Amino acid sequence: MENTNNRKIIIFDTTLRDGEQSPGCSMHLNEKLDVAEALEALGVDVIEAGFPAASEGELKAVREIAGLMKRCTVAALCRCRKEDIDCGYEAVKNAVHPRLHVFIATSPVHLEYKLRIDPETAINMIKTHTEYARTLVDDVEFSFEDATRTPHDFLARAAQTAIDAGATTLNIPDTVGYATPAEMGEIIRYLKANVRGIDNVNISVHCHNDLGMAVANSLAAAEAGANQIECTINGIGERAGNAAMEEIVMAIKTRAEHFGMYTDIVTQRIFNTSKLVSGIVGIKLPPNKAIVGKNAFVHESGIHQHGVMANKATYEIMSPKDIGVPENALFLGKHSGKHAFGELLAEMGYSLTKEQIDFYFPKYKELADRKKEITRSDVDALLAGAFRRKIKRLYTLKDYEVTAYKNSASANISLEADGMIHTDRMTGDGPVDAGFKAINSLTGQNFKLVDYQLHSVSEGKDALGEATVKLISADTGKMMTGKGLSTDVLEASLIAYVNATNKLLQED
Repeated sequence: MENTNNRKIIIFDTTLRDGEQSPGCSMHLNEKLDVAEALEALGVDVIEAGFPAASEGELKAVREIAGLMKRCTVAALCRCRKEDIDCGYEAVKNAVHPRLHVFIATSPVHLEYKLRIDPETAINMIKTHTEYARTLVDDVEFSFEDATRTPHDFLARAAQTAIDAGATTLNIPDTVGYATPAEMGEIIRYLKANVRGIDNVNISVHCHNDLGMAVANSLAAAEAGANQIECTINGIGERAGNAAMEEIVMAIKTRAEHFGMYTDIVTQRIFNTSKLVSGIVGIKLPPNKAIVGKNAFVHESGIHQHGVMANKATYEIMSPKDIGVPENALFLGKHSGKHAFGELLAEMGYSLTKEQIDFYFPKYKELADRKKEITRSDVDALLAGAFRRKIKRLYTLKDYEVTAYKNSASANISLEADGMIHTDRMTGDGPVDAGFKAINSLTGQNFKLVDYQLHSVSEGKDALGEATVKLISADTGKMMTGKGLSTDVLEASLIAYVNATNKLLQED
């Protein structure tokens, strides 16, 4: 049945909180600020910036994001603890629109085995901490963890308690990705029918993807009356992830006649925001990922190609331009000058200063000397850090030399630090292993390598290679991602390792 209403759906982005909690997705402070700015430019309504009570570093990050945002509501997650709420308020109090997001679990299994409290105690905690949060800010969201495994009557009682105590948003999470779309809709309708004053607050849903239904569940809840959806870029998040923002937004836009809803997302920014987050956390998207995957708009079958050539609507329900996917035609070669380089950047939507063009043009020429032709993908990769905050380079790769035979290799690595060049040679099972060991030796660290990936940025035998390295510190347990780019995959790998090392050395 078509929905003829025209309701706005509030987009609550939790990439910087739930997304960063997923294994291997830790971000440096400067990277969090870059993502926050990209999310605000994308048009999200609420940014959940983090969980301030978790650490001093998390408190600092949320505080800086709150001070940076010009339009967005900035939310801080808090448990039902006064000290959490105080910490959350300290983090977001200077935001243009501060929000405290308070939560407690309400399902029988969580109450008995995790919290070890009875239902009455949970109800009292909801009342006490919602009332306290409202003394600090006017915008309080209350979340009932594991709501979809909570009996409907108790969930309604908990929701009523939160509303009566001053909550302005109720969040109904499918915390373990257990629900079906029909069940999500049923829960929302039940609450709307049985909770006084619920029409005067926002109803939110936060769905996980354990059974692959996070997006479907979110949309079903919205059809039933929820008006806020919590989601992440690329669907990153704990375990199987969260509902993917790009899928929710494009479903609502593409099927507007069915849903009768809209968001304020600037969809043409989706692709670049997706690339930014993917690059920072070092998670390469599957080629068949909906909306932003490499193959999302590729047609291999002859029948499909024929149809698309006759009329794109035969197999494309949305245009790549709608999400900002650029064409990848060939443009420049090694004989192209700085003026042509600058014109190409402007055509691609980049707005670089003369100083930035002067900085990147030699890098382009160096790349052009290694490659026969340059594609948009190459240029995008080259400028990946142009508009991001710089992360201090304690160490920089200056030179390397490797020798290898069968299962044995040695690497001679030179790093620059504080204006001086330091060199060391190490042996390993292969050139990459030897190089990584030499970097550890030069930096005096013993970070553990937990992931290492290589993939080509563009096509051809002279394609740029992108290396992604994830390192973990045994002392702090903190994990950081480093990336490197070069037509030489060994060089890319060494640069990535040095970059990850620099990040870890600057973490609290």
